[in-house]
Amino acid sequence: MTAPAPPPSDIAIDVKGLSKSFGGREVVRDLSMQVKRGEIYGFLGPNGSGKTTTIRMLCGLLTPDSGEGTCLGFDIRRDADKIKRRVGYMTQRFSLYQDLSVRENLEFVARLYGIPDPRAAARDTIARIGLTGREEQLAGELSGGWKQRLALGACTLPNPQLLLLDEPTAGVDPKARRDFWNEIHALASEGLTVLVSTHYMDEAERCHEIAYIAYGHLLAHGTVEEVIAQSALTTYTVTGEGLSRLAVDLAGQPGVDMVAAFGNTLHVSGRDEVALDAAIAPYRSGRGTVWHRSEPSLEDVFIELMSRSKDNFQ
Repeated sequence: MTAPAPPPSDIAIDVKGLSKSFGGREVVRDLSMQVKRGEIYGFLGPNGSGKTTTIRMLCGLLTPDSGEGTCLGFDIRRDADKIKRRVGYMTQRFSLYQDLSVRENLEFVARLYGIPDPRAAARDTIARIGLTGREEQLAGELSGGWKQRLALGACTLPNPQLLLLDEPTAGVDPKARRDFWNEIHALASEGLTVLVSTHYMDEAERCHEIAYIAYGHLLAHGTVEEVIAQSALTTYTVTGEGLSRLAVDLAGQPGVDMVAAFGNTLHVSGRDEVALDAAIAPYRSGRGTVWHRSEPSLEDVFIELMSRSKDNFQ
């Protein structure tokens, strides 16, 4: 029997000072954060930066070396089993049975969780995730987008309070990604809390709050607007001729913290506005280029944070 949950709170996750090491290397260091109930919280950062380890510690799936906190009102150290019963976990790799049909997979999940009427639960889930008419199709024969829907249906069939998504839309087409996120927002509006790791900036912008983690350190967190403001970046968008050469010339200049190509434009950013303006002054005339002061994008901030992150595994 599932243990009764503590009284509901506006805060789904509240942790302080979480740290975790593997093989003598610190993967997460002194991380503290809060996640509101019914919020979609996005985690960004380089591969191997500690995002998945952080998510697993937040919900009691991995015991931290130090630190404390609660998830869904339960202590992440003492009550890990109680937390796990209330968590749905969707991995990047499709993990259902390829040689079972859509219906059979969902009925199996329902039985696994002890749901009283597995057939009815599977039928309701199939209707909710838009797989009506594909009930008897083998999971292994589904396209990437349909597999994604099936995996999401399996994760949410037991009615979890917290959903973990580890780069859930890798390898699916833009329409499938959009449909997936529409479903995630619908679930969050019903009170489901969602933690998601992603590399897609448009997906990060659909989260209520985001956190940027680089090699164990939480470098920025808040709403997208707050993270951009915290970066204190001054950004110029450059168009015209010779942008590749200009990027090479500007890279590493004092005051220039980020140079990145975006299509037919170049973004040049710095945290010290005076130093940046001094660095770019010699390049702003006579080169067939046009410079415009612009608001930094989330991708500008992501690239700049990544450029000053030190890989602690090197």
